[in-house]
Amino acid sequence: MEPFKIHILGCGSALPTLKHHTSSQVVEVRGKLMMVDCGEGTQVQLRKSRIGFTRIQSVFISHLHGDHCFGLMGLISTFGMLGRTSPLHVYAPGELGPMLKAQMEMFCQGLEYEVVFHAVDTTKCQVVYEDKSLTVSSIPLDHRIACCGYLFREKPTLPHIKRDMIDFYHIPICYINNIKNGADWTTEEGDVIPNARLTTPAEKARAYAYCSDTRYMPALHRMVEGVDVLYHESTYDTPNEGRARLYYHSTARQAAMVARDAHVGKLVLGHYSSRYEDEKVLLIEAKKVFSNTLLGQEGQVIRL
Repeated sequence: MEPFKIHILGCGSALPTLKHHTSSQVVEVRGKLMMVDCGEGTQVQLRKSRIGFTRIQSVFISHLHGDHCFGLMGLISTFGMLGRTSPLHVYAPGELGPMLKAQMEMFCQGLEYEVVFHAVDTTKCQVVYEDKSLTVSSIPLDHRIACCGYLFREKPTLPHIKRDMIDFYHIPICYINNIKNGADWTTEEGDVIPNARLTTPAEKARAYAYCSDTRYMPALHRMVEGVDVLYHESTYDTPNEGRARLYYHSTARQAAMVARDAHVGKLVLGHYSSRYEDEKVLLIEAKKVFSNTLLGQEGQVIRL
C-alpha cells in the first residue's frame, strides 16, 4: 500500500511552551502533502521533520484562533523565497479571505506563485477537496468561533488481478479492466471463471479525522465513524471539565468517548493545556475509556 502518514508538528494549545509547539500537522497520502493548521513556529518544525516545503500543495485551517493560523503568512512568504511556482491552495473559514489578501498585499507582493483561497462553511459536513484518490471533508465542531475539523478519506481501489490466472486462461490485456470492475471470464470452451478466482480484494480504504478545538459533541462520533485514526483535542483532564466547557474545549475522557462511540482504530490526543508538565494524566484518563490511545508528540509520525 502507498504511504498514508500523519506528521505531528505541534500539539500544544494557545500558549507555546519549551515542550510543545502550537497546532500543526502534515498529512501525507499517496505522495501528496497537505498541512492541517499552521500555528506559530511551524516552519521550524518542518525543518526538524525534514519535510520538503515545496511539496506541500495545500493548507487546511480549522479556525481563526492564532495558535492555529499565525504561521500561515510566514509560510507563504518562505515559499516565495524558495522560488515556488505551483499554486498553494488554502482552505479555511471565509473570514480569513480578506485578511489573507491584505497581508499578502503588505508583505508578499511579487510572488511567483498563486495562493488560491477556498472558503469553508464550518457549519456543514461536505467535501471541500477531491482528486482521483482522495476526498477531504469538513467536520463541524463546537468552539467559540467558527471551527471545523477535516476528514481525509481514500477512495476505494479496484481488486488486484492474479497474474498467474491471466496467463493460465490467456486473458487479453484489453479485458483486464473489465475483470477489475467485477466481470467474470468465459473461456473458448464456454466455461465461466468467476471473478473471485481471478482477483484478490483491494486494500481497505483508509481514513483520518482531525478534530481540533471543540466542546464535547455527543453526536460527533457519527461523522468520524470507523476511521483508522482520530486526532481529537484533549486540552484538559476531568477535574477541569468545567473549564473545558467554559472555554469550548474537551477533556481527554471526552475525546476517548468519541473514539469509543465511533469505533475508530486509534485515538491520538493533542492540544494540551500548558498547565500539564506531564500529559500522562490525560493518557491514563483516556485509556480507561478507549484503550488504543496515544499521546501526540512533536516529531511523531503515525502510519495508517
